[in-house]
Amino acid sequence: MKPHIALIAATYGESDRLEKALSDRNRKSIRLAGKRLIKAKHLGRDVLLMNSGVGKVNAAHAATLLFENYSVNPVVAFGIGGAYPYTMLYPGDIAIADREIYGDEGVITLKGWKGLKDMGFPSVLCGRRRFFNEFSMDMKLVKKADNVAAAMGLNKKVGPFVTVSTCTGTAERAVELAKRFNAICENMEGAAIAHICTIYGVPMIEIRGISNIATDRDTSSWDLRLASENCQKVVFEFLKGICSRLLTP
Repeated sequence: MKPHIALIAATYGESDRLEKALSDRNRKSIRLAGKRLIKAKHLGRDVLLMNSGVGKVNAAHAATLLFENYSVNPVVAFGIGGAYPYTMLYPGDIAIADREIYGDEGVITLKGWKGLKDMGFPSVLCGRRRFFNEFSMDMKLVKKADNVAAAMGLNKKVGPFVTVSTCTGTAERAVELAKRFNAICENMEGAAIAHICTIYGVPMIEIRGISNIATDRDTSSWDLRLASENCQKVVFEFLKGICSRLLTP
């Protein structure tokens, strides 16, 4: 039996259109440890769509629940994100991660921020491999998503994402994080999902619709709906492209 394709978005507002597009006669909505899970079949493949809740712990919990209860391959994390300045990404554009980075885990010293590697604390041990703040995406999936977004005529960019617990609300902080990690956008869940995917050996991709520029906080310039709609459109087209193939780690 082919593994399930798992789709994880933090909130229903980030997955509502995709959920409707996945409707079939046998679709089921269940609760798994308090989280909402949709089970559906799409182009012959079993698909799981879960709303994780906001933040790292909720995201890690969701991914763990899926892996412990189902055979999963791959994971598609998606939703909205804030673009860092100077990336040439604007509300409604698409960002695709080539890697995910924990932006908060570490220590502030007199010489600035240091990550887990400087502290000597790996976040994941896989055999002889040690992972600290950074986790890579599956590059075959990244290329596929990039091609899909391009074919749809959307402005898009591939690059590092930063996962934070405190969203950036000042221009100074945005420039600091963008330079530190050479990153294109930030979110609150991606690195935690990538962390769990690394533990279980499951390939992952992350696609975000840009809702705002991370700078001095001004919600009047945000477009959450456009970001969510465009992201879900890309995810749906990407899903169509992989449903007929069995992807293995």
